[in-house]
Amino acid sequence: MKKQIKKIGVLTSGGDAPGMNAAIRAIVRCAAYNDIDVVGIKRGYAGLINRDFVKLNRRSVANIIQRGGTFLETSRSSEMFLPEGREKAIDALKSEDIDACVVIGGEGSFKAAAAMSEESDIAFIGVPGTIDNDIWGTDYTIGFNTAVNTALDAIDRIRDTASAFERVFFVEVMGRESGFIALEVGIAGGAEQIIIPELKTDIEDLCQNLRESFKRGKRSSIIVVAEGNQLEDTINIAKYVEMRLKAECRVCTLGHIQRGGCPTAADRILATNLGIAAVEGMLDGKYGTAVGEIDNKVVFTTFKDTWEKKKSINQRFLKFLPILST
Repeated sequence: MKKQIKKIGVLTSGGDAPGMNAAIRAIVRCAAYNDIDVVGIKRGYAGLINRDFVKLNRRSVANIIQRGGTFLETSRSSEMFLPEGREKAIDALKSEDIDACVVIGGEGSFKAAAAMSEESDIAFIGVPGTIDNDIWGTDYTIGFNTAVNTALDAIDRIRDTASAFERVFFVEVMGRESGFIALEVGIAGGAEQIIIPELKTDIEDLCQNLRESFKRGKRSSIIVVAEGNQLEDTINIAKYVEMRLKAECRVCTLGHIQRGGCPTAADRILATNLGIAAVEGMLDGKYGTAVGEIDNKVVFTTFKDTWEKKKSINQRFLKFLPILST
């Protein structure tokens, strides 16, 4: 049942992702367009529990669309997984007369929002902001496109060094439980092999493929590794390959540089679309859902489905690698 929405809160939670500021900007301006007040919640759920609020208006979000990170700041709060922590958060929202809350984040953030949605009369809608792209109910999550392009830029530079010194480079990208970044970066960066959580990689097969590449005249190779692969630590993989092939191997861990930087045009547009859709969904009574974009159409998915259903890696893309690496 629809409820009258006079004031909404907005927060960013979990790992930051480029494009979060663009989403906040869209939410604030769409709310203002509909005569709804907006309260920004600083430092995610931790800030909510501590009632760290700031009033937002059209001017508050000027000149932030191009900035990486999140100007509201973020955090990971273990308290939100406890009933007493969520009770504090709900009380804080009610103290500000907040009728609804937009949560920009990933799986953990949505789980907390889903629980509070059931434990209170406050309406919650999620906006998927995570570079891992592992949220069900949307083709892409905010930040993924920027993370891929950031990693790709690094790989292009690494390839120059790999070629100059005739080395094998293992480039580790983010992805504890998903290989979306590794797969797209690997294809776009011309990698000879990718190692991702979704696929079991045989290290002896990897060595044999590299050996055959050397026989065909290749003197350098790029291997893209998702941090959550099924083998082991990237450094140990590189050491094993170096021992087996007697080839010089190096490891480059891109780490948090993938989170930073200005969001790409694709992420700014996606964030803007989902931010506006979140407010419109709130006005339409689509509570307890996360907004997404599938085949260029806005969709709403129940919070539970966003983590219970698993997004599959692109199987067609996987078929590209043996074709392109020869």
